[in-house]
Amino acid sequence: MSISIFGLGYVGVVTAGCLTHQGFEVVGVDVHPHKVADFNQGKAPILEPEVDQYIQQASAHGRLRATEDAADAIDSTDISIVCVGTPSLSSGDLDLTAVRQVTQAIAEALRSQAKDHVLVYRSTMLPGSTRSLVKELLNDLVEAGRLKVFYYPEFLREGTAVRDFQDPSLMVVGTRNGEPPPSSLVKLFGVEAEVVPWETAEMVKYATNAFHATKITFANEIARLSKRLGVNSRVVMELLCEDTRLNISSCYLRPGNPFGGSCLPKDVRALNQYARKNDVPVPMIEHLLASNQRHLESLVRLIEDTDQEEVVILGLSFKVDTDDLRESAMVEVAQFLLGHGYRLRIYDPQLNLKQLVGTNKKMVENKLPHLASFLYRNLGSAIGQQGAIVAAQRCANLSELNKLVSSRHTIIDVNGWPELEELAGTYHGLGW
Repeated sequence: MSISIFGLGYVGVVTAGCLTHQGFEVVGVDVHPHKVADFNQGKAPILEPEVDQYIQQASAHGRLRATEDAADAIDSTDISIVCVGTPSLSSGDLDLTAVRQVTQAIAEALRSQAKDHVLVYRSTMLPGSTRSLVKELLNDLVEAGRLKVFYYPEFLREGTAVRDFQDPSLMVVGTRNGEPPPSSLVKLFGVEAEVVPWETAEMVKYATNAFHATKITFANEIARLSKRLGVNSRVVMELLCEDTRLNISSCYLRPGNPFGGSCLPKDVRALNQYARKNDVPVPMIEHLLASNQRHLESLVRLIEDTDQEEVVILGLSFKVDTDDLRESAMVEVAQFLLGHGYRLRIYDPQLNLKQLVGTNKKMVENKLPHLASFLYRNLGSAIGQQGAIVAAQRCANLSELNKLVSSRHTIIDVNGWPELEELAGTYHGLGW
């Protein structure tokens, strides 16, 4: 069974790598020539643990190639998986332009080639989107029985995406009216996948992301209150998470960084806008982004309170083991510090500016156009002789830090790295 994957971003690349690892033949499709070129050379255009190895292996064994030509991909595959981005518009609405363009290209290719096909959407879309796209662009193919359409939400976390793909915490597949998919697709969707109507599958993706954002926000609000009362919020959350019967799980319930990345902020915005349009009050969800912003402001105030003129940020991306800077809290912190005259140094060994592409690259150009001049490859040069060290990620070796940090440094622990408290500098936890 051969599969074309439209959109070679995080979801598309991870999906491609994991499917080839399972034995599928994959054709990647993207409008960016450099992504296509990377794929054809066996290189992953993103940073994600294990993915590069999978892409190299698949390319070497002839199970993977890429093209800019949608018709070419459709001609040589049985299934198409759409993984293109659905960013936020300035209004907070979801921008389905890329999904619509890809759907149109697939439809045109199928009409000209007169072949049966399976179309699977993985792009995050609001409820009703799949049905609307089918009605608008695919109805003749579906009614003629030549095209089967599914919505298959992804629950991949950057930094652990391969593990999440291979051992998913949740499997859901949406069909037109909740009817089971053909048995030939069981290998793709998984035997344990819950089958629901398109709209339910679309909504469960938003429900999970809104819940993750809620857990992060809740943990951070508890952290701020705990710190004011002299209570260690990490202990509070550890105890709360011991109750796996009522408090569900420990995932995301960890005080630390404001949430960011390519999913949670835009999905919370889209859900808010969707609720407003449908006149459904969702006061807690409406305040998630505001609370997240307050948490970011409390981090900035903590930096200001150190009275240090030099600041070192350890880890600029929104999450460890990725190079994704989209809506990263540390990018906002860096912007603030530069705008207020601080001398800034950044250490993030995972970050290679030459490899940034697409929205990630544009974000740097717009928000931190001179990032290269603040980025240090040598930890000692980054730490310097004094200043505030904002430890957002565990991206530095602890024994090296022990040699470099002096009493002239102030350490701000953003995500709960308790060993930092043993270093020579003055230690502050963000919420503990």
